[in-house]
Amino acid sequence: MKLSDINNLDAKNYGSWPMPIKFLAAFLLFAVVLVAGYFMKIKPANDELEILRGKELELISVFTEKQGKVVNLEEYKKQLEEMRELLRQMIRQLPSKTEMPDLLIDVSQTALSAGIDNELFEPGPEVAKEFYAEKPITLRMKGSYHQFGAFVSGVASLPRVVILTMHDVSLTPSDKSGVAKGAKSGAAALAAGTLVLEGTVKTYRYLDDEELSAMTAAPAAAAAPGKAARTPPAR
Repeated sequence: MKLSDINNLDAKNYGSWPMPIKFLAAFLLFAVVLVAGYFMKIKPANDELEILRGKELELISVFTEKQGKVVNLEEYKKQLEEMRELLRQMIRQLPSKTEMPDLLIDVSQTALSAGIDNELFEPGPEVAKEFYAEKPITLRMKGSYHQFGAFVSGVASLPRVVILTMHDVSLTPSDKSGVAKGAKSGAAALAAGTLVLEGTVKTYRYLDDEELSAMTAAPAAAAAPGKAARTPPAR
């Protein structure tokens, strides 16, 4: 087959083409159809298949996780109830409403027993939280470093669990020098001198069942619309 034969091909009469040209044209047409079919049909379908496979793996992971939770649901419920019971026991170790006045006296007496000068010890009104109540105490105390240490140790040894949290509390020397004569600077100076502790501390007690019921009922009563009494019009 010569190059001139290819140039003389009649595009409108395919049947007259030489057999090798027919095979070559058919092969090229088949290749074009395959390439076009791949990019128009197969490739988009493969891309969609990959997306669906990714979603399938994600759904399998979610299903496995939820299945594990369902299988262990009873165990989770048991652990949750145990944690709630432990929390109730810990809360019950806090002082009750009737014990709080005596507890405040014990804290104040513990400070006096440690040799601390209580210049101010003023309990404030209680603030009720979800399951406990906090009581702020404004105080101003004077004592040495070791006396404050003895005070903290004495509070920790009280029969009931006493939690004291500090709020805006400062511990400063009682005078400008802040040290006893002959004391060195730094921690030794604070240990030897008289210190002033002032600010607000908070102590806590647990709410009994009656108080918790009252707290639960209060929002419901506040949310209920009030019914104004209607009087019949005068005739």
